[in-house]
Amino acid sequence: MARIIAQQPTAPGFRPVTVIVTALGTIVVTLALMALSYGSGQPSANAMSIPLVLHLASVVPAIPIGAIVLYRRKGDRTHKLLGRIWVMLMLTAALSSFGFAFSFIHLFSVLVLVSIPLSLWALKRGDIAGHRKAMEGMYIGLVVAGAFAFIPGRFLGGLLLG
Repeated sequence: MARIIAQQPTAPGFRPVTVIVTALGTIVVTLALMALSYGSGQPSANAMSIPLVLHLASVVPAIPIGAIVLYRRKGDRTHKLLGRIWVMLMLTAALSSFGFAFSFIHLFSVLVLVSIPLSLWALKRGDIAGHRKAMEGMYIGLVVAGAFAFIPGRFLGGLLLG
């Protein structure tokens, strides 16, 4: 007997063109803000402190895991497991960010600390659209904040650009 495997859609309303346009717009805005925020080019005095190591150890895997969670099928066990891992990584990143030099990027940490409980509350109420918007917003913020981390004058910018 032959098995027929139905292909599941990745997400309702998923449109690659919208994702590409959003990504390009985000890149343009990020580059413009980076140009406006140009610093001295020197790494901070916090180089490789424990909070910085914790922060980097949580944001580096959060970027690909977040992309996987947003791209793949929603609501199954894998989505829930990866989502929980991503939330823990994001909470670790947000909390550890307050252990080193404060900058405007830290507003994203506050946003994460507010958005995670709100998105989980939306999920408990059955507001899937609200949950999705909050999680997508945090992921976009993660990518934008990551780009700002490479501005000359910040630690990673100093490592990359010398």
